[in-house]
Amino acid sequence: MSQTNHITPRTLKGFRDYLPEAANPRERLVDTARRVYRSYGFSPIDTPALEYLEILSGKGGEESDKQLYKFQDHGGRWVGLRFDLTVPLARFVAQHAAELTFPFKRYHIATVWRGENTQRGRYREFMQCDFDTIGTRAVAADIETALVIHDLLRTIGFERFRIHVNNRMVLTGLLEQLGLADRSVLVLRALDKLGKIGPEAVAAEMRHTANVSEAQAAQVLRLASVAGSSDEIFSQLEPLVASNPTGQEGIARLREVFAAVRAAGVPESRIQLNTAIARGLDYYTGTIFETYLDDLPQIGSVCSGGRYDNLAGLYTHQELPGIGASLGLDRLLAAMEELGMIEKVATPAPVFIPYFDASRLPDYLRLAAALRSAGIGVEVFPEPKKLGQQLKYADRRGFRVAIIAGSNEFQSGVCQVKDLASGGQQDVPLEPDAASLVAAVRELLRRNPSSAGLDT
Repeated sequence: MSQTNHITPRTLKGFRDYLPEAANPRERLVDTARRVYRSYGFSPIDTPALEYLEILSGKGGEESDKQLYKFQDHGGRWVGLRFDLTVPLARFVAQHAAELTFPFKRYHIATVWRGENTQRGRYREFMQCDFDTIGTRAVAADIETALVIHDLLRTIGFERFRIHVNNRMVLTGLLEQLGLADRSVLVLRALDKLGKIGPEAVAAEMRHTANVSEAQAAQVLRLASVAGSSDEIFSQLEPLVASNPTGQEGIARLREVFAAVRAAGVPESRIQLNTAIARGLDYYTGTIFETYLDDLPQIGSVCSGGRYDNLAGLYTHQELPGIGASLGLDRLLAAMEELGMIEKVATPAPVFIPYFDASRLPDYLRLAAALRSAGIGVEVFPEPKKLGQQLKYADRRGFRVAIIAGSNEFQSGVCQVKDLASGGQQDVPLEPDAASLVAAVRELLRRNPSSAGLDT
């Protein structure tokens, strides 16, 4: 008898499978992001995973080009997997400008690929949850971006977080004053590493890659080290770019952003002016954002973005300025898991109906249909096995409620509603419309929100 040589089942480094225990909270997070984006009027779009290489290369900087997955297809064309959702968006609006209404507000939730070193919460294949406003330079769009980030983190369940805000125009203005405008990309790339490698290493990189002097590097780092309340930082920034219109405009826009988000009710503890953030991607031109969790800052920014007024100009003569941000889905999930915010369950449905009376399958299905009509997720076991076996299955899968009914219960018109978390149970009438059953299940789920399977 010949022996089959099986292929070893394995995944590539930086790629991962999602078991139901991980996929369920991931999907809930996507649903939450979608709901918040839609509440602000953002519409969904989608773009291909593969783009012509010329669309992607040179758009995010030297580092992004190194991380780009690229190859020749069967027709000999050079193509690449998208490394973010912003560059494809710029191509999208340039290509479809005649069909869109501006300002155009879109969200896009999709997979991207980067061949970077893997670390906690960071993979080579990951999902981004982007929202953007295209076609306006108005500061109101900058303000709204900050408000969406704030509402998004709050709706997900965070209270202790801080949105760090800066404006590339302030940095650009200082570089113009120092005679470094032609080397701004190299300087800003180095500055973006400040939190990782420290000021001395950043200064050394600036001198090496951008050929800046020690005095020039010291001025850049001086701006990046300004600290205090937002009002105190503004008073320190203004003298640094007093003779530069670009820098002055950046400060003025930042003042408007901070005044408006305060007026909108965002507490000062959740938004911070941080002159050290630069955002490493080359296409940012104005307001920029990075969001950190107070209880887990070391995991990095969980929602970042900014203004990019020139990106679509690579594809069209039409002016299409934009601003937006991206929720780092997998990084945020890693943080939530570490903070104990994720309940690992293998089912999205909270209610389980054991099928242990072989003659009653239509009755079980009728109960399930009534609960689903009320917006409650239900799973009916497919085989008439012993009740104990089915309840063990329910426990492993993470169901919260079991509806237990056999021939005696159906004949007497009363079933048992069992709370699988506490072990408690109650008798509930089996009415034709299942109104009492729906009410009892709703109450159990209301008392235990983590098990809620109600449609939103």
